[in-house]
Amino acid sequence: MNVSATRIEKTEYPTQPPFNPMIFYPEYPFNDQISNESNYVYDGVRRSLKILKYDINNYNTPDWNPLGNIIQPGMTVFIKPNFVISNHAQKGNIWSIITHPSVLRAIIDYCWIALKGSGKIILGDAPQYDCNFDELKEIGGLEQFCDFFSSQNGPKFELLDLRNYWSRGKHFESMKEHLDGDPKGSISVNLGRQSKIYDLTNSENLYGAAYHRDETIKNHSGFNQNYELSRTIMESDVFISVPKMKVHKKVGVTLNIKGLVGINTNKNMIVHYRLKPPSKGGDQYPDNLFNSIEECLIKTERWMYDHLLSSGNLFLEYFHRSIYWLHNHSTKLLGLKVAEHKRLQDAGNWYGNDSAWRMTVDLARIIYYCDKNGNLKDTIQRKMFTFIDGVIGGENNGPLIPDAVNSGIIIAGDDLITTDIVATRLMGINPLKLKMYSSIINSKDFPLKDISTKSIKIYTDNEKWKYCLTKNDNNFCDYKPHPGWIGKIEIEKSSGN
Repeated sequence: MNVSATRIEKTEYPTQPPFNPMIFYPEYPFNDQISNESNYVYDGVRRSLKILKYDINNYNTPDWNPLGNIIQPGMTVFIKPNFVISNHAQKGNIWSIITHPSVLRAIIDYCWIALKGSGKIILGDAPQYDCNFDELKEIGGLEQFCDFFSSQNGPKFELLDLRNYWSRGKHFESMKEHLDGDPKGSISVNLGRQSKIYDLTNSENLYGAAYHRDETIKNHSGFNQNYELSRTIMESDVFISVPKMKVHKKVGVTLNIKGLVGINTNKNMIVHYRLKPPSKGGDQYPDNLFNSIEECLIKTERWMYDHLLSSGNLFLEYFHRSIYWLHNHSTKLLGLKVAEHKRLQDAGNWYGNDSAWRMTVDLARIIYYCDKNGNLKDTIQRKMFTFIDGVIGGENNGPLIPDAVNSGIIIAGDDLITTDIVATRLMGINPLKLKMYSSIINSKDFPLKDISTKSIKIYTDNEKWKYCLTKNDNNFCDYKPHPGWIGKIEIEKSSGN
């Protein structure tokens, strides 16, 4: 449970794909490919591995192989970035939302070194349904990126969009376009009683990722606690997670564990929240958030989703679109609307969401303990590593419309959960106030041993960061939480331990 945290020299991403380093490092495998552009990100990834003292005896020599302790020749390495969306809805900085390819470039180079000419590197994710993957590739220079690795002699390289469909607009049936998805298909996993969703007493009000709630409910009722995962990921020898450092509206922050949503090929089987407020058995929004008129408007919208959109029937969809426009137009003319600041907490986007954290813990259990066939075991089933892209992070209305934070941080670690805990603390947020972490730390049935803030060893070139888990005298990057979480999860400063 070792974690490194380093601040890069200058908080900026390089702009020229394939994002070659600006220095010829002794171990660099492509000696004729050096950039004229500054690339402090590459140096930051390299330094994060050096700080961890991996293969330190060979550091600064052509033999340095820092990832050789987890990657051997002939293996298949799956690298999962956060590619959730392809644009910032408010024209903000897209790199406050998604992983920058320059971070991935440096990581792939060190995987390339470890594979020593044989094996496979797969870069992939299952973004949100409305992510335009072609647009994503264009803004990140991923075409040139892929061409570079595909043209080299060495391990095979592949870029995958794991989704089965995407939509050019809303989650409407008429807007969906078929995608090939994972070339190996999916693996089904039933966690049964070991699912945190199993602990919920009522499944009838569950809401997933799409309008057809019946699919979510069917797969999370009683002993049926089902997920569909990418077979390519589950069959890989090594899983490397590369999330973006940002806050999240449903679970507080989105790093490695929340980012595991992207290993799912059917996201409607992932519970996001439960309809209605807590007093009525849900966690969709806080009690007394809406006045009677606003609550009526919210309920009307939900009724239309359940009765007109859930079936996927095109006639009902177009009927819905017509009456929805009429409904909105009429209510606006009458001055009836839901206040925007209240809208931000609808759909489970607040600290009282007691559902979404459960599915993140389920996904953590799967990536740690499910074998290549989806069978749950008692021991960790795959080698894992993580690099967190905190060069530019996202705060406030995250994860999809955040404000950019120039953090200038690269965090790396040999365990997904403990690296998340360190990153969360450096964001100025208390990881123990987030249920997806506190439930694992305090759990008797999650097989990881000795997870605690005291068991994590932090390697860093910043002396203050080294003690971030034992002292509360600094908020470090001081990220502003999502509006539904403000005042509930921040570090409370004190002069003591």
